[in-house]
Amino acid sequence: MNASKIREYVDLLPLTTWPLFILAVLVLAGCEPNRERAVNEAAQAATASTSEAEAVELSDAELENLVRRSYQYVAMYNVNNKFAISLGGWNHCVADTELKDHTMADIARPNNDTLYASCMLDLRDQPVILEIPDLDSKYVSLMVTGYDHHVNIPMSTRQGDFEEPESVLFYTERTEGYSGEPVEGVDQTFEATGDFVSAVFRVMPHQSEPELFSQITEKMSAIRAVGLSEFTGGEKQPASPVEFPAVGETDAAVFENNLLEVMQFVFNHTSFDEDNELDQEVLAVYQPLGVVPGKAWDPQAADRIDGARLRVVAERIQSEGLATMSDEATATDMWPRMFQPKGESDLDTILTVSIVGPIGQPQEEALYPPLNTSDGEPMNAMNDYVIHMTADEMPPAKAFWSLTLYDMANGFFIPNERKKYSVGENAGMKLNEDGGISIYIAAEQPEGVPEENWLPINREDIELSGIFRIYVPDLEKMETWNVPKAEKLTP
Repeated sequence: MNASKIREYVDLLPLTTWPLFILAVLVLAGCEPNRERAVNEAAQAATASTSEAEAVELSDAELENLVRRSYQYVAMYNVNNKFAISLGGWNHCVADTELKDHTMADIARPNNDTLYASCMLDLRDQPVILEIPDLDSKYVSLMVTGYDHHVNIPMSTRQGDFEEPESVLFYTERTEGYSGEPVEGVDQTFEATGDFVSAVFRVMPHQSEPELFSQITEKMSAIRAVGLSEFTGGEKQPASPVEFPAVGETDAAVFENNLLEVMQFVFNHTSFDEDNELDQEVLAVYQPLGVVPGKAWDPQAADRIDGARLRVVAERIQSEGLATMSDEATATDMWPRMFQPKGESDLDTILTVSIVGPIGQPQEEALYPPLNTSDGEPMNAMNDYVIHMTADEMPPAKAFWSLTLYDMANGFFIPNERKKYSVGENAGMKLNEDGGISIYIAAEQPEGVPEENWLPINREDIELSGIFRIYVPDLEKMETWNVPKAEKLTP
């Protein structure tokens, strides 16, 4: 076993266990075949000697604080790792060629008006370069997000990008053998806050223009993630093995089943700023639980907290977060702080967007006003609704807008044979003669209503939620724009 591997084990152990570790290595390493076993067994023994899993009694207030400060990491661990699983692993890109449908269950409140090219990047062993072709679309953005759920938009059409091919290098402070120096052929570098990040291209596909749609999807499929060794002409370097904690079917499942294991993994692969208050507060919450950056996960520590109690608190906080975003005034107040880089948001806002729908864009790129009802009651699929907008009441988008319908509980599209989940330029819409539009949410297509303007529902007792997406909003006009309301139709 080489010296660097031994140092890797030693670095993960508390100082008080080093003598035990060294003694065990000396005793067991009498011959070459036994050395690997000696190091492994010594590391396990040293870790076990300091891992008495005493349960930690947390008060209701402490549980509340733990969940609130953990939610962004749990949500993004689930989202990024589920995406990596569904895409076949890390360090390659997969591009959509058609819009999502109701079978999409990897993320709450998914998008149905843009296509995605998703690159899941593992930045531990070396930098990864994205090779990006020019993209002739009305709207494109590149959104980079790690487990901390801070959102960065290094490129977008709003900023004048994607007119020419470009290469972008990604790394973190832990990336082996690289510290930010220029690389020939790389146009820009980006330091991520996590070793495992999603780099997601959001592209308006111009679905109503078949030739342009075909060109865009072809270019999206050409986006590549290349390791630095291969980019500079060397051989492709395989990624080091890594064992991820299990993802949860829901975020609440992680809180119940393996929160400490997930957070230990997150802490080991995330950059924390000593001057960032939110960073230091989450570290402080976990320190008494034995979860600190750089520590090996101790399975015996799983019993230190009551997972059933955590789940109850997480589900309550989730319900409160969904209700928060249904309040138009609160949502409007949060807009400037939503989906921002580190240091430009606050805990309540990050918590809320992590619950409502992880991975979104800041207000300069897009806004997501919720659809509320004129009577103040939640929308329910036992009723039909209509949203009227005159030409002057249309969403103030410099690029384009859409309205998408979901079930409230899960944030998934409403299943229907037409696969119609949104109204807008890509999903289809027909304006009235005066330039306005009437959008119907109904179990059956209302007489005289264009099919493009009908969002089908199934007649059942479930609550519904709608979200407007306004791409490159006119922020000045947004200050006086009133979000349209859904009016319940009389049977």
